[in-house]
Amino acid sequence: MTSTKERQRAAAKARLQRNMAAQATRARKRRQTQAVVGAGAALLLVVAGTVWLATTVVGDDDDKQKAGAASGLVQCAFTEIPKESRTKEIKDVGLPQNQQASTGVQTLTMDTSLGPITAKVDRAASPCTAASFTHLASKNFFDNSKCHRLVTEGIQVLQCGDPSATGKGWRDTDGTGGPAYKMTEENLPTDKRPAYPKGVIAMANSGQPGSTGSQFFIVYGDSQLDPNYTVLGTITGGMDIVEAVAKAGDDKAFAQQAGGGHPKKEIVIKKLTMSEPQG
Repeated sequence: MTSTKERQRAAAKARLQRNMAAQATRARKRRQTQAVVGAGAALLLVVAGTVWLATTVVGDDDDKQKAGAASGLVQCAFTEIPKESRTKEIKDVGLPQNQQASTGVQTLTMDTSLGPITAKVDRAASPCTAASFTHLASKNFFDNSKCHRLVTEGIQVLQCGDPSATGKGWRDTDGTGGPAYKMTEENLPTDKRPAYPKGVIAMANSGQPGSTGSQFFIVYGDSQLDPNYTVLGTITGGMDIVEAVAKAGDDKAFAQQAGGGHPKKEIVIKKLTMSEPQG
C-alpha cells in the first residue's frame, strides 16, 4: 500500500507541474502579445513615415507651384530645330528665354500696308506663345512679310507670319517658313463653340503636337476648326482691313492642298511690335 508521505509527495509534484505549465502558458501569451504589439507599432511607424514622406513631397510640389504662381513665372519649352533639318525658309533669330512672365496684358500691333491692326494678348492664358511673339518682334522677324494665305470657304481666316511668304497652310510640308525653333501648343479652346470665333488670332501648326512656330491666322468669321491651335489673343482694331482683304478673294492657288490661296488684295506687315505687359 502507498504510504501517506508518498501520496503527499505525488500530490505536491502534481501541483508543481500544474503551476509550471500555467506559468509557461502565461509567458507564451505575454510573448505573443508583445510580438503583436511590436509588429503593430512597427507597422504604425512605417505608415506614419510613408504618410509623412508623401505629405512632405506633395507639400514641396505644392509649395513650388504656389511659389511659381506667386512669382508670375512659368517654364516654357522652346525646341531648337537641328541645323541639318532647316530649310532655306527658316529664319534663325535665336531662342527666347525658357523662364517667362505669366501675368499682364500686351498689345500686339501690326503696321500693315493697308493700315494698323491691333490685338490684345493675355499672358496668363498663353504666356509662352506671347513670349515667343515678343522675342520674334524684338528681332524684326515679321517685318516686311506678306500675309500669304486667305481662306474664304469652310473657314474664314487670313494667315500670316511666314517671312518667306511661301506657306500654303498649317498642315502642309511645303512652305515651312518660320523661326529656328518650335514650341508646345497652349490655351487650346476645347470648351468653346465655335472654337475659333470671329476676332480671334491663333497660331498655325503642322498638325503634330509641339509644332507651333511663327505663323498665325486671323479669324474674320466664325470658323469650325478642331481646337488644336493656340489662341494668342483677340483683335481689337483693324478687322475692317482683314474683311476688305477677304472680300477681294484669293487666287485658289492652294485649293487642292490646304484650301484657299494668295490674297488678291495684297497685305504686307511692315512692322510688328509687342508692348510691355501691363497689369
